[in-house]
Amino acid sequence: MNSPSEPTSTTPPRRALFSRATLVAFVAGVALAGSIAAVASATGMGAGGWHHGMSGHGTGDASEHVDHMLKHLFVEVDATDAQQAQITPLVKQAMAELLPLHSQLQAAHTQAIQALTQDTVDRTALEAARLAHLQLADRASKRLVQLIADVDEVLTPAQRSALAVRLQKMRVRS
Repeated sequence: MNSPSEPTSTTPPRRALFSRATLVAFVAGVALAGSIAAVASATGMGAGGWHHGMSGHGTGDASEHVDHMLKHLFVEVDATDAQQAQITPLVKQAMAELLPLHSQLQAAHTQAIQALTQDTVDRTALEAARLAHLQLADRASKRLVQLIADVDEVLTPAQRSALAVRLQKMRVRS
């Protein structure tokens, strides 16, 4: 709650920042739904480590999950048909670009495990595996930022605020 001594002029920028940050988190989650399953599979985390046991499922299941999450997004922000038509391909394209990171992440993981199980510590191999993981994370991060900006341009400020309010309520419950 705001204290009387807090200036009211700082509230709108904070709210706008929170709205954008919340939208970023939500869209990133939607876009990464498929790639999270891929990461879980690659790292051997199994179904217990991920939301609703998505790991180990194919691309079709990831696409269905993204469709389901987009439906929720569209309802929450009261997206128009035109906005839905713009956002859906943006998210699906990002997912299509992020899913191939699965095999690359799996290879980097295998490389790290091999380096860790040798008779002697192979610091060069460990460093190469670390760099591979960092490069994959960087590529995913850049693609997600691009997706977030693209979706941000489609939604109105009021829609972004409505989504932020809804996501804040969900956050409070967890």
